[in-house]
Amino acid sequence: MTVAPRWRLWLPEFLLLGMIWGSSFLFMRMTVSEFGTFSTAWMRVTVASLTLLPVLLWQGHGSALRANWRPIFAMGVVNSGIPFICYAYALLSISTGLSSILNATTPLFGALIAWVWLKDRPNRWRSLGLLMGFTGAVLLAYGMPGGVSFKAGGSGWAVLACLLATTCYGLSTNYSQRYLAGVPPMAIATGSQWGACLALALPGLWFWPSVWPSSHAWLGLLAVGVLCTGLAYVLYFRLIVKTGAARTMTVTYLIPLFANLIGVWALDEVITGAMLLSALVILLGTAMATGLFPRQPSTAT
Repeated sequence: MTVAPRWRLWLPEFLLLGMIWGSSFLFMRMTVSEFGTFSTAWMRVTVASLTLLPVLLWQGHGSALRANWRPIFAMGVVNSGIPFICYAYALLSISTGLSSILNATTPLFGALIAWVWLKDRPNRWRSLGLLMGFTGAVLLAYGMPGGVSFKAGGSGWAVLACLLATTCYGLSTNYSQRYLAGVPPMAIATGSQWGACLALALPGLWFWPSVWPSSHAWLGLLAVGVLCTGLAYVLYFRLIVKTGAARTMTVTYLIPLFANLIGVWALDEVITGAMLLSALVILLGTAMATGLFPRQPSTAT
């Protein structure tokens, strides 16, 4: 009997996750203009928590969550709570396409954190990749139409918010691989959303909009909570188990492709030459920083 190549065990879920997260920027844009930054983030993780809990109990992983709830809840604040606030804030002033390109710096921060924290020292090529990736992010920020503004609510703060979010993603991915290895992905996915839900409950309620959001905003919220958070994080932690943290984080390569296509189609956003050039620099630097280019000798197929 022929054994399927290893890539077939993870590639379908990898592509699906890229498509789902690529659509999340559109749904966030639909939601945040009416719910506001904090309430959007809180409701997103609340919907995801309620979606995942019955599945967790049905699969019998409740005991795994109870045994590891402290590190899982803490990781949820870093992996979901803070980033979702950051992206909700950013999408009030920059495009979904730009946000998604900045999201592609996640593996760069993951590699940098692994170097500093886990002593996974990069070689010359990976170090050059880190430098290129961050250079691309700077070029992207300063190549935006209208320039960068650090006034209240300006585009500069939005860019920094996206980079803070990707730093949190890189930190939490390395944390998961080091401290939550062997914990069922469903327990991590569900528990992390509950941790973020509890942490964001007070600001989410405090900043609840005075005008009841429209059905359009609620539809975006349900989509981003159930599909782009609940289902997506199950796939995400499954991929970490199947193929490792470094390769899983490279799903951010796919997100700008889908997000920009959706943004152009649904929101009439414009992709500029500067954005494309900066995105190429970021993606090439990320590929080098994570060891995907130049191709490293491997026995994996």
